Amino acid sequence: MKVILNQDVKHLGEEGDVKDVANGYARNYLFPRGFAVPCNDVTLAYFEGRKADIEAKKAAKRSDAASLKEKLEGTVITLVMPAGANGKLYGAVTNQTLVDEFKKLGFDIERKRIEVPGLTFKSVGKYHVTVRLYESASAQVQVIVEAQPEAEKASPAPKAERHSRRYEAQEPVAADESATDGSESAE
Repeated sequence: MKVILNQDVKHLGEEGDVKDVANGYARNYLFPRGFAVPCNDVTLAYFEGRKADIEAKKAAKRSDAASLKEKLEGTVITLVMPAGANGKLYGAVTNQTLVDEFKKLGFDIERKRIEVPGLTFKSVGKYHVTVRLYESASAQVQVIVEAQPEAEKASPAPKAERHSRRYEAQEPVAADESATDGSESAE
């Protein structure tokens, strides 16, 4: 079934695009949500009248993507994470970790738009991630993963000290004298 998209639909197309989709997808998903309308002479004429407006929106998105690309490529993200002596991280750097860092820097980027080579970084080093913006525009962002300094790492207490603290924390519960005495009768 041919449809015309009313708005941008992920993995399908942008506003004003004519697409051929399955009948059930159009009837059960696109039409009820207002994402698309059936492709016929009336709707084609309507979208031809809105073509200039749609192209202006696309041009604005392209210019926004170009300015965001410049800002992102000038950004270097430095992550300080706990790591072993050999440089292997105790956790991993994922695209969600990077989304959180971008938010701290003032960028609002979706997790799915960040492409991390190998899906995660598991060791200390310098990496490059790709951020997909609009259409074919994408930005390369440098990510530096550093090991957390030894002074900041919380070292666990020695084993004997941990056990003694556990037993000290458990104080005996004072039992009610009258309940254990047995000399008083129930009222």
